[in-house]
Amino acid sequence: MKFLVAPDKFKGSLTAEEVTSAIAKGIALYDPSAVVIPFPLADGGDGTARILTLHNHGRMIRVTVNNPVFEQVEAEYGISGDGRTAFMEMASASGLRLLTPDKQNCFHTSTLGTGEMLSDALGRGVKKIILGIGGSATNDAGIGMATALGYRFLDHQGNRLDPVGRNLIDIRTIDRSGIMFAPGSVEVLVACDVDNPLYGPHGAAYVYGPQKGASPEELDQLNNGLINFAAIVKSQLGTDIADIPGSGAAGGLGAGCMVFLQASLVPGIQLVMEQSGFEEAVRKCDLVITGEGKIDEQTFRGKVVDGVCRVAARHHKPVLAVCGQNNLNVIPPGSGIVVLKSLSEYFGSTEKAFTAAQEGLIRITREVLMDYRKSRDI
Repeated sequence: MKFLVAPDKFKGSLTAEEVTSAIAKGIALYDPSAVVIPFPLADGGDGTARILTLHNHGRMIRVTVNNPVFEQVEAEYGISGDGRTAFMEMASASGLRLLTPDKQNCFHTSTLGTGEMLSDALGRGVKKIILGIGGSATNDAGIGMATALGYRFLDHQGNRLDPVGRNLIDIRTIDRSGIMFAPGSVEVLVACDVDNPLYGPHGAAYVYGPQKGASPEELDQLNNGLINFAAIVKSQLGTDIADIPGSGAAGGLGAGCMVFLQASLVPGIQLVMEQSGFEEAVRKCDLVITGEGKIDEQTFRGKVVDGVCRVAARHHKPVLAVCGQNNLNVIPPGSGIVVLKSLSEYFGSTEKAFTAAQEGLIRITREVLMDYRKSRDI
């Protein structure tokens, strides 16, 4: 048999590549003659750039950029083997994880470093950019990113504004005279799995700002700044971005990518599967094994396992699943998963599911396959 092994990472325990390797070893225990197609996946969040670089036979690039509070850090992104496509995560340059708690406040932070990554890739001649925008520390509507690409944001006196969230409210002019590339000349696809509008009760500031350190008073100013930004963009650039689903993602970076890069917003797992050639791999296999750290109701709302199941169903391929923790009472009938096992159940301990994940995955993979064989008498 030919097995396609397509899991996400087990967050806090194993990378997607490590999970894939452990499952492959479990398959070998079950059937030493089995053919394994390793296909680690991500859903547009942490690890996506590396996964896509792997599937496109590329290499990782390190570049010095500004973090969200304008400190120099090393960010990393990937370039495909043919040099035409860059794979990025904004969190590598502008993520909340880069800041100590005392510096986490999206009133003062910027996406400048994300723009510097983009600038580096453009300088290498890429024709397509895939950008994941999860994990942001910012609420600047992408003006920091745009600044690194040559845009300038001016107040009512024509003074240049620092590209941070608190200054959105003071923008009166968007100066495009110095931009370093023609928007639209490079295809930009943004992995985005939220549908928040730019501003308002469900917008970037009020929904995500509290997680990024902003006070109630700062949230009000940020929200008003996003309203002002949308108005300026509409009047000067002719683009109405206020109510577009996903425009509020990553502190308004979703909107900024649409405005300044002419980007398209695409669900993360869909984007990863399209860019990695996942469907073709499914066609070639007999059975799919997938998994992620925790499987629960949220799993089937656009995460890796959900995406795998949808593609497998189109090609009538059975799916087996492994996970660290299973919070489902029953496997959803429409999911396509035939057998599901968890490490916490196997070990009888959530703690050990983390600390002995690799060993446990090898063993529960073999058990999953044995259960599948019993259920199908193969």
